[in-house]
Amino acid sequence: MTVPLPGRPVRGSRTGRPLMAALDLLGRRWALRILWELRDGPVGARDLRTRCDGMSPSVLYQRLRELGAAGLLGQTPSGQYALTPLGLSLRDAIAPLDVWARTWSPPEGGA
Repeated sequence: MTVPLPGRPVRGSRTGRPLMAALDLLGRRWALRILWELRDGPVGARDLRTRCDGMSPSVLYQRLRELGAAGLLGQTPSGQYALTPLGLSLRDAIAPLDVWARTWSPPEGGA
């Protein structure tokens, strides 16, 4: 499976428009969750897997490879995974969606 990158054909776009490539990459199972779990700093693979409700190791490492190849995350000298500057900019871009989702969500104890 190839990593969706702008300029290459991706799901939904033969031209590989940047937005379509991003949606293909981020729409893969667990991709956004991994990025979200890295939002506050580096995390080791074992802790990351636990935070992601025990996803299978094969899926975890596949997503880590894809997100790394896309330039969104890398590894620290201690082997933990961390967002790159590009990944941090994506975190900042997604933050308004979190605000919206909290507004959309019913109040605690509500419906």
